Amino acid sequence: MNDRDELLFPDEDDRPLFADEPAQPAAAEPAAAEPAEAAAPWRILIVDDEADVHSVTTFMLRGQQYLGRGFEFLHAYSGREARTLLAANPDLAVVLLDVVMETEDSGLQLVHYIREELGNRTVRIVLRTGQPGKAPAARVIVEYDINDYKEKTELTLEKMLVTLISALRSYHFITTIENNRRGLKRII
Repeated sequence: MNDRDELLFPDEDDRPLFADEPAQPAAAEPAAAEPAEAAAPWRILIVDDEADVHSVTTFMLRGQQYLGRGFEFLHAYSGREARTLLAANPDLAVVLLDVVMETEDSGLQLVHYIREELGNRTVRIVLRTGQPGKAPAARVIVEYDINDYKEKTELTLEKMLVTLISALRSYHFITTIENNRRGLKRII
């Protein structure tokens, strides 16, 4: 041990086993560089032909946040309304989608429209159904590009939050990767 070490650590037994790592200034920069984005709410589309489902969902999730951002809800009461909103709002993070509306497979037709016609692979789609026999989960999850499948009767506040936060986490991860990819492409 040299003189400098003796001043810093007079007794070797006083050395910390696990020293705190220095703060990384680069980690603080992205949060500081995007204050407007951090404040923007997550945009969530509720698609259901029952007005009560819209009311209960927004009531349950009112005041909740994820990554310091609240939730903004858009509402569609039919597949047709949903198509219009989806085409006009490509930045939607999550679609909470009923399966049975105008027809027994309106929700599944909308999934096809989102993924194939709009080419939107980013938005997370959570199918919610009150009639699980009309669209069995095992078949739907395999045949359609959805991210979750829930029966309306099982969605307590806690389960709804877990479902939504999981979808938002995936959406955030996908959009971060896509933004980084675009940035690298510009640099190259």
